[in-house]
Formats: sequence, structure tokens, C-alpha cells
Amino acid sequence: MAGTIIVAWGANLTPPGVTTSQAFAGVVKALERRGLRVVRASRLWRSKAWPNPDDPPYHNAVLLVESDLAPEALMTLLHEVEAEGGRRREAGVVNAPRPLDLDLISYGDMVQQGALTLPHPRAHERGFVMGPLAEIAPGWVHPVLRRTAAELYAEAGVGRDATPLPDM
Repeated sequence: MAGTIIVAWGANLTPPGVTTSQAFAGVVKALERRGLRVVRASRLWRSKAWPNPDDPPYHNAVLLVESDLAPEALMTLLHEVEAEGGRRREAGVVNAPRPLDLDLISYGDMVQQGALTLPHPRAHERGFVMGPLAEIAPGWVHPVLRRTAAELYAEAGVGRDATPLPDM
């Protein structure tokens, strides 16, 4: 194991009759069926859609996972789970409403550029990622910026309205 692996979950379109909690639980089970070990999960958080706040609001969470997969193989697995969950990627379309978004935020202390950039190049700017991460891993330090998730959450420029949902 290469250290803490952080995966962010988000969605703002859920199938009819499925709650956000059920959708998130289904993704956790799908990841575990594929061999990931989910060590910890944040509460669900909610924020306005970005960049278009007129889109349905997003629900987000962060998972700490363990895996023996290399980062690229793990990213492939995350894309497969997204596709199974109804995610369709269209060339040139970014930040559109979607039923499932899984991002590999960090893979231990690994720093790399290229087709897969680690840590995620914009996660530190997003309150809807750093807030849930600070909730479950307060001691996590960004491998490049050397700042904690709590510090980055306080300074986030996107998704500053992100707040945890009440426990149900």
C-alpha cells in the first residue's frame, strides 16, 4: 500500500426513487466488489453546482481507500464504476450535471504529471472535496502544497457553500 489513497465522489443526478444516500452506498459497494478496501467515508455534503449554480445541487463525499492497484489502473477502475453508474463522457463537455463522478484526489505522497496528474490538480481549491476530507483525515497534508485539508478547505475558492448533510 502506497499510503493514503483519496477518492472523491460526487453526483447531482440520481435515478428516480433512489436517494443520495442509497446512490453513495451503491458506489461504495461497487468499489468494494472490485477489490478496493474502503477504510473510511465522510458524511455526505451538499453544495451549489459549479460552474452553473442553476444546475441541480451536488452531493459529495470523500473516501479513504486501500488498493494494490497502480494509480492508472485505479483510475481505469473508477471510470468503469462511473460508466456502470450511468456516467457518459462527451468530448468537450466538462462540469455538466452527472449521476456519478469519481476522482482520484491523492495516491499516498505520489506526485506526477501527465495523463493522470497526482495529486488532483484542482482538488485543493474545492470546498466540496477539502471539507469532507478534513472531516475524516484531519492530519492529511497535500503532498505538494504541504497544507492540511482543513487549511485548504478554509481557503477554497470553489464550493465554499459546501456543508455536511445532517446524519439520517
